[in-house]
Amino acid sequence: MFKKLFITATCVLVIAACAQSPTGRRQIMLFNDTELSKMGAQTFDTMKAETPIAKDVKVNKYVQCVANALLAVTPENLRAKSWEIVVFDSEQVNAFALPGGKIGVYTGLLKVAENKDQLAAVIGHEIGHVIAGHSNERLSTNQAVQTVLSLGDAGMKAYGVKYQQELMTAFGLGAQLGVTLPFSRAHESESDIIGLDLMAKAGFEPRQAVNLWQNMAAVGSGGTPEFMSTHPAPETRIKDLRDKLPEAMKTYNERKAAASLPKCSL
Repeated sequence: MFKKLFITATCVLVIAACAQSPTGRRQIMLFNDTELSKMGAQTFDTMKAETPIAKDVKVNKYVQCVANALLAVTPENLRAKSWEIVVFDSEQVNAFALPGGKIGVYTGLLKVAENKDQLAAVIGHEIGHVIAGHSNERLSTNQAVQTVLSLGDAGMKAYGVKYQQELMTAFGLGAQLGVTLPFSRAHESESDIIGLDLMAKAGFEPRQAVNLWQNMAAVGSGGTPEFMSTHPAPETRIKDLRDKLPEAMKTYNERKAAASLPKCSL
């Protein structure tokens, strides 16, 4: 019976995995762009209602300058959007980008991102999530996992399996560690690479991405084993970025030689 459940679960995920990410990774995509844009807009409106918005004109212009430089080198479907860029007055060291053309940056991030290039590393990373459709993939994966767990629960009830609750809890933990969390780590690693490419194309110094994540590691809590985390370990993230630096620096130097670097400053 458990073999049948496993085969059913595998079939559900394989049938759904009908898309490919910018790095060639297979993806589960069950939602359309209209649905995601609506979700993104609703989430953004809620955040604007609940979190103070920064009033400092210089800070807003600085963040918008960096974000717009990155957006100018995104795929055409994203460049065509009218993006809303908001700076939130909060000590959070964070930023985000949502489907539907929304970018949020917290003022706390500006204390860790020491220059425009490091800020571009974070915003580029967040735009990378949108380019790769990670919101769609995360929602789709969660829905697929719930479908598989429901099938397993129904199957065990039908066969009168003992210790059903304990087994379903184990299956749920297995799904989290074996599917949900690895997908999240894959998203973060993929967005790092996409963000690095965006930085270089837009004329931001790619080596500053490594410095940025070193700064982030210094202010982070740490201590969570990588296999239990939704983010790669800092040393893993930094190593992956360094591996991609030669290609990124080549792109950046071409942009620099053309005297076409962003002039964003506080």
